[in-house]
Amino acid sequence: MAAIRPQGLTELLIQWSNGNRDALDELVPLVDSELRRLVRTFLRRRQPHQSLQTDSLINEAFVRLIDQKQIRWVNRAHFFGIAARTMRNILVDHARKRGAAKRGGGAVKVTFDEAIGGIHQQKELDLIALDEALTSLAQVDPSLSQLVELRFFGGLTIEETAEVVGVSTATVERRWKTAKIWLRHELPRS
Repeated sequence: MAAIRPQGLTELLIQWSNGNRDALDELVPLVDSELRRLVRTFLRRRQPHQSLQTDSLINEAFVRLIDQKQIRWVNRAHFFGIAARTMRNILVDHARKRGAAKRGGGAVKVTFDEAIGGIHQQKELDLIALDEALTSLAQVDPSLSQLVELRFFGGLTIEETAEVVGVSTATVERRWKTAKIWLRHELPRS
């Protein structure tokens, strides 16, 4: 995320929040490449039979983000947090639709692999179960839920997550270990 100048992005987000459509035109190319990188990171972990592609997810995310008229953007960290939440919602909605379309349900599975921290090394996770676990985690500790959301759905590294949430990398690493332990206990084993 270093390629995006924080002050410039924050300025554009605030201008966009204030109704400046020209700011949106400048904002889109700034965040497009970063969102594409994050989406590709996530989709690389998914199963090959799943139909959601990078362009589809990016387009849906942009539509939803642009429709966020009630959000008063604060800064780029706020934007990327909302973007990660938006991607989570899109992916879970997609998983629910795929499950409903199949006779007998059939959950969409993704791999939470070593690159993202090995909650279950190379284990397939049901996105809906992960979403439910994160919702429960948010009731216990919203910051841990946000951290998982940024790392897993947003595809952020430890360093990028630290930058977005405004804490040290050591704090993110410590909190990430805590989140993994909590999720290991909460997620169904298969």
